[in-house]
Amino acid sequence: MKIKNIKTLGQLKEAGFEYKTVKEELRRNLLQKLMKKETTFKGIHGYEYTVIPELERAILSKHNINLLGLRGQAKTRLARQMVTLLDEYVPVVEGSEINDDPFMPISRYAREIIESRGEDTPISWLHREDRFAEKLATPDVTVADLIGDVDPIKAANLKLTYADDRVIHFGMIPRANRCIFVINELPDLQARIQVALFNILQEGDIQIRGFKLRLPLDIQFVFTANPEDYTNRGSIVTPLKDRIGSQILTHYPEDIETARTITQQETAEAASEKNNIYVPELAKDILEQISFEARESEFIDAKSGVSARLSITAFQNLLSTAERRALQHGTDKTTVRLSDFMGIIPAVTGKVELVYEGEQEGASQVAQQLILDAIASQFLHYFPKIEKLQKEGEEDPYQDTIAWFFEQSGFELLDSLSDEDYQLQLDRIEPLDELINTYTPDISDVDKPFFKEFILWALVEFKKLSKYNLSEGIRFKDVYGGYISGL
Repeated sequence: MKIKNIKTLGQLKEAGFEYKTVKEELRRNLLQKLMKKETTFKGIHGYEYTVIPELERAILSKHNINLLGLRGQAKTRLARQMVTLLDEYVPVVEGSEINDDPFMPISRYAREIIESRGEDTPISWLHREDRFAEKLATPDVTVADLIGDVDPIKAANLKLTYADDRVIHFGMIPRANRCIFVINELPDLQARIQVALFNILQEGDIQIRGFKLRLPLDIQFVFTANPEDYTNRGSIVTPLKDRIGSQILTHYPEDIETARTITQQETAEAASEKNNIYVPELAKDILEQISFEARESEFIDAKSGVSARLSITAFQNLLSTAERRALQHGTDKTTVRLSDFMGIIPAVTGKVELVYEGEQEGASQVAQQLILDAIASQFLHYFPKIEKLQKEGEEDPYQDTIAWFFEQSGFELLDSLSDEDYQLQLDRIEPLDELINTYTPDISDVDKPFFKEFILWALVEFKKLSKYNLSEGIRFKDVYGGYISGL
């Protein structure tokens, strides 16, 4: 019999349905996926050998879960993906406020209707997408919001006294019966509200305005928390932590390749809209390297973390910077330039929490330094290290390039240059061709202009050239020539 054709409790029994808790559902469906070697959490990268195995073990153990990690570590996404491990549909007593299971009714309404109508009790079906509830913990959250309260309007309409439990209006948690319930940023929840969760997690009863109801709620709890919160804003009270079965530590991507995969996944829509913009692979690596540099920077609060959203929004800004330049030139295609990275600064400044020294430097200056640090780190993957002083008799591969600038009054890369003029301008620096042919002979012709500008920026970072930001572009000069003209 098809599910939609099952309308009563009697038909449900005939179809062979059995009672099972939400944790049993999750466990059973996870076991089936593991036996079939299917991916349990799709679109989650970098956790294959760390977080996901721990999460799977917690589900198999039927634990309530606390995901502990810094911002932007996919904690909420993991919780939402658990919905895919639920049965597609589950039966509920029609009209029940708290999704009563027909085989295990817990509310007064469901018990009375089953008692009066028996096998003819009407049944409705709840889809798994409707079995996820989420609440962001904020200081203004009350016990009434989460657990429930006495509703005077209901009492008046039904002509009931406050001694009757039918005057209760259930809160978010009872209404999430047989669902996954997520509380984000748990430490932000006031301690007295956390205490109200004790009995729900352990004993299965709730108390509302003097009513002590034995409601064995069937809920899979998932909490998320930031370690910073333990000291800055609040904490998880110890008895509540004791009642949470598994605490799982999340983390940031451990390598550039994983970070790139995440950014590519999250920016696929933006990239498809701007598929006329070519982004060199090196540009993508530099973009990810910025986040890695930020997590190590002395100007940025490491306890606050640097979200993966930094790379995502920065990549979107990078595409838009190149797109805007192309539109100004009246062309429909372009290639990302290294100077376009100046356009991602607004996406960086809003994603990092500066310490005192960083505030003194200024958010924009810190963001620019992160870009330069990322360029310097990536440069060593392609070219020899730029030494401050060369040993006697040792050849400097960058000597000819530096000498070329010594003979020039200045070299400018303006935003107003078309792609052809931009390439011609870089082609003037002939020693760059020799560097690229020697150390990166396999790169495509379309990537060469980006690599040439990449070398110039690296020479600036290692104090071999000087760079000046113009209103319409960048000027590179010999470091001594720049010093003399400065005098």
